Amino acid sequence: MKNHSFHSYKAFFTVLFLFACTLSSSAQDTTAAVHIGFIYPVSSNGKSAAFYTNRFSLHAIAGLSKNETAFALSGVANVIRQNAAGVQIAGAVNVVGNTASGGQIAGAANVVGNSASGAQVAGFANVVKNEAKGAQIAGFMNLTGSAGAAQFAGFTNIARQNVKGLQLAGFLNKAGNANAQVSGFANIARNVKGVQLAGLINIADSSDYPIALFNFIKNGEKSIALTWDETMTGIASFRSGGKVMYGIAGVGFNFKDTKNDMYAVEAGLGAHIPVVDKFRINLEAISHTLSDFKGGNYFKNSLRIIPAYRIGPKLEIFAGPTFNYVNYAREDDYNFVKKYIWKNDGSKGFRGVYAGFNAGLQLIL
Repeated sequence: MKNHSFHSYKAFFTVLFLFACTLSSSAQDTTAAVHIGFIYPVSSNGKSAAFYTNRFSLHAIAGLSKNETAFALSGVANVIRQNAAGVQIAGAVNVVGNTASGGQIAGAANVVGNSASGAQVAGFANVVKNEAKGAQIAGFMNLTGSAGAAQFAGFTNIARQNVKGLQLAGFLNKAGNANAQVSGFANIARNVKGVQLAGLINIADSSDYPIALFNFIKNGEKSIALTWDETMTGIASFRSGGKVMYGIAGVGFNFKDTKNDMYAVEAGLGAHIPVVDKFRINLEAISHTLSDFKGGNYFKNSLRIIPAYRIGPKLEIFAGPTFNYVNYAREDDYNFVKKYIWKNDGSKGFRGVYAGFNAGLQLIL
């Protein structure tokens, strides 16, 4: 994000100490062991509060100072023009113009103009212009130039440069280079060293371990596959991922049930295991559903062990065994498979485990 994004968060809260500077332009920098007050300028430091460095500050509504060296507590806001050390606690907002080297706890937001080296906890957002060296925990958003530790947010974590710790967000993580990212919807980064786990989408230049249905990895692999299994179900699927992990999403049709039109949907995750040049084994965990969209549903969860051989620069063939767990309502009485390793044909429904196969070919994009 551009610098003006940061200043939009900071502008409102800086009005207080800018106003104080105007009133106290002739004041001299000084120190105080204790600063107690209601709201500027009703405090023990009066109109010159903006030029004081305090060791301990306590304000009913809002405190204003040049520096804080140990502890500051305000009912609504702590506004510190330059540097803060120790702990700052505010019911709504902590604003530090330069660096914060201790812990910050705010009901709404912590805003730091340069860097923060301690932990930040905020009900809504933590905003650091340059580097956040400590952990950031926010109910909604963490926004920083770079992060030296973990970021946890209810909605989004955004770092313009690198993140050395884990990024964990309810919706979105975005970073330059990242160590690991976990989100409910999407992760975006240049290079990811560890796992990239998202509810739907991962985007990166380099990420060997992306875990999502759709992974758009620049140095990874994307393919379109056509598969066939023991139930005579054909699937067209999109596989996308990194050098190791990949996601699977597909649709198809069952050709064995002649009484009903059974449509197929599958989704899952896979991993490439290299063996020798042009030959590898793909391990896949799949959730598969057949439905006639009239109340008839056949559910299958499968573990696939699929040897694959590349017969050209862009074409790969594969076939291998699968181990499957199926369940469906008893009244549907599907007859796709004859032999089961285990089954429970109860009054409430059918459950069974059996061995099958999966075979097909894929075009590597």
